[in-house]
Amino acid sequence: MTMQNKLGITDSAELAREEERISKKKAAELYLSGALDALPAGSFAALARIHRVLYEDIYDYAGQIRTVNLAKGTFRFAPLMYLDAALKNIEAMPQSTFDEIVEKYVEMNIAHPFREGNGRSMRIWLDLMFKKELGMVVDWRKVDKEDYLLAMERSPIRDTEIKHVLKTAMTDRIHDREIFMKGIDHSYYYEGYTSFRAEEL
Repeated sequence: MTMQNKLGITDSAELAREEERISKKKAAELYLSGALDALPAGSFAALARIHRVLYEDIYDYAGQIRTVNLAKGTFRFAPLMYLDAALKNIEAMPQSTFDEIVEKYVEMNIAHPFREGNGRSMRIWLDLMFKKELGMVVDWRKVDKEDYLLAMERSPIRDTEIKHVLKTAMTDRIHDREIFMKGIDHSYYYEGYTSFRAEEL
């Protein structure tokens, strides 16, 4: 089943390719314009703005909270009826240390506020917190894809693995465009067009 989109694409593989191409182009524009650094790090408003910029040419709902319940395998993301409260609680979480930032990132992943594009948007959001709070970012070139995906899948129960995966890849090269772009690379894309179940309300 292909997500309804502004491009009129009905093939899921083609949509995935176009989504990657367009969102990476928009992310580069966001980065180069300096608008990203002006966003309030750690806020949902910042995440929603990032999502809107990346996906506004693809989906009508870009930057808007999802209207479906989502599950991946046997794991259910935050139920829609509690999502607003969850986002407020996450926004209020502290973010002054590495551990606090990763814990906030994990909780936002559990909330999964958007229908599509959560992973790519949240990695930019994560690095924005690291950059503003610690003067560091993740060098995604040093992050093994499988290690990252497995650690993220297990993070709702135990966040030790994802903390280790990210901590070993931290760098102070916060103005390196290549490092930024690697964070939105398709190879780290946590969403999958066939791996999610959604129930329209």
